[in-house]
Formats: sequence, C-alpha cells, structure tokens
Amino acid sequence: MPGTSKANKPGRSSAMPLTDHLRELRNRLVKAGIAILAGMVVGWVFYPQLFGILSAPFEDVVAQARAEGRTVVLALTGVGDPFVLQLQVAAVAGLLLSSPVWLYQIWRFVTPGLHRNERRWAIGFVLVATPLFAAGVLLAYTVLPIGLDILFGFTPEGVENIVSVDRYLSFFLRTIIVFGVGFLVPLMLVLLNFAGVLSGKRLLSWWRWIIITVVIFAAIATPTGDPINLILLAGPIMVLVMIAVGISLLNDRRRARRRSPDQLALADLDDDEASPEPVASSDAELVGDSVADSGQTSSDGQVVKDEP
Repeated sequence: MPGTSKANKPGRSSAMPLTDHLRELRNRLVKAGIAILAGMVVGWVFYPQLFGILSAPFEDVVAQARAEGRTVVLALTGVGDPFVLQLQVAAVAGLLLSSPVWLYQIWRFVTPGLHRNERRWAIGFVLVATPLFAAGVLLAYTVLPIGLDILFGFTPEGVENIVSVDRYLSFFLRTIIVFGVGFLVPLMLVLLNFAGVLSGKRLLSWWRWIIITVVIFAAIATPTGDPINLILLAGPIMVLVMIAVGISLLNDRRRARRRSPDQLALADLDDDEASPEPVASSDAELVGDSVADSGQTSSDGQVVKDEP
C-alpha cells in the first residue's frame, strides 16, 4: 500500500495476541526447566568435585586453625541433611550450567519488542556483564578464606567452632553473589549514560557521593566488615566506576559532535531554563483587556479596530 512506512507494519510483538504471548512464555519456561533439570543431573553426578570446590575456602581455615590449636569443624547436624545438601549443590550447579539456555530463552521472549539499537545494547550488556560478574565471584572466592579466618579468630578460648554446612553454603553463595553484583554497578552507570539519563559531567560532579556509596556498600557486603576486605572490594569497584565515568565523558563528547549549536545550548541549560516560562493568568487578562479596548470582535473571532 503506497505511503505505508516500514515502521507501521505490524510486527511479531504487536500482532501477537495475549494468548499467544502466554503460550510462548510457557514454551520458553518448559525449555528452560528441562535445561535446568539436565544441569542438576550433571551436578548430582559430579557432586563430590563440586562440594570440594565449595568447601575449599573453609578447608583452608580449618588447616590454619588446627595449626594454631583451635578446632573448626564443618558438620551436618540432621539425618536428612546429606541428601538435602547434595540436592542444593545440584540445584546451584543446574542453574549455573544451564544459564546459557535459560538466558537465551529470556532473550528470545523479550527481543521481539525491542528496537535494533536496544538489541545491540542488550548484547553488549551480556558480553560485558558476564566477565565482570565472573571477576567479582573470583574475588569473593579469594577473599572468603581471609574473612572466615578473621571471624573465627573471635572465638573464645576453649570453645569449638562447629559450623552447619547449610549455613556455610548460604553464606558462601550470598558472598559471591554480592561481589558479582557489585562489579556490575559501573556497567549500569554506562548504560544509563548511553540511554541519555545520566551525563558523564554529572557523574563526575557526584564523585564524593560515589565514593561514600561504594565504601558503604563494601562495608555491608563484606562478610567481616574489616578494613582489609573492605578495601579489597571497594578498590576494584572504584576503579571500574572511574572507567565508567571516563567512558560516559567520551560518549558525551561523541554525542555532542552530532548535535547542532542550538541543541548544545539547550543541553547546558537547566530544565527550568530550557522550558518556556508560562504566561501568568493576570498577564493574559491584561493582554485580553488591551485587545478588547482597542477594537471590537467580529463574529469569526477576529478583532476589528475602531476607525477614528
């Protein structure tokens, strides 16, 4: 049909009714669930090796405690705890091993409603977020023995440390997730800059609050709260934030080259200065009275001046 633009053609997301959306969501969830179950089977088979990786930071603390004459034991306190523990480890392994599959299913469900540039941003986000999150997890795995040793150092003399495995597992998972998410914060700042929400200049003006926020986050996130672990987490995040601010400033400069002088002038103004001031009601009434005094209004609404 002539005159119909390509953007007006009904796309997959706009033409698909709600029932088809729900049916597609169900199919995506079923495929993701099957992948997670397959990953859980693999985790169940390789449970001894996986548990050795999870308990390695704790074993380092146990060896050092024994050398100092202290007793630190990782124990199971219930009859069904060994089965529950193996099931939990298999579930975590299933989620991690099947993550490419269920992330792809989420991607295929969401992308029909995205524009082409938004898809590029999403792909870039995944490609950058994956190594950043992995770096945060690796740092947490390195810092965890130091934190555990500091915590167990507060044990009174003559008291033994008997730690339940499920509590240690939740502590381990919470620590690595918090470290991984902390490494994603600078990436979120870059995305907000690319979306036009935050400018690099504004981020640079917030440097005091950024430092305070990062230090508070590191103090809450570290398992011990001691200065060593705090610096080990806050230091890399601050470096990543500075890199994010630098990327935002470069992106602002690239975006400024494409703008006209009028757009640049408006960009430097505040919201109140950039928007036109509304005419006050009293001023509008004065204008109306002056027009009425100067002439008469015809039937079509136009003002006709009185002849002298």
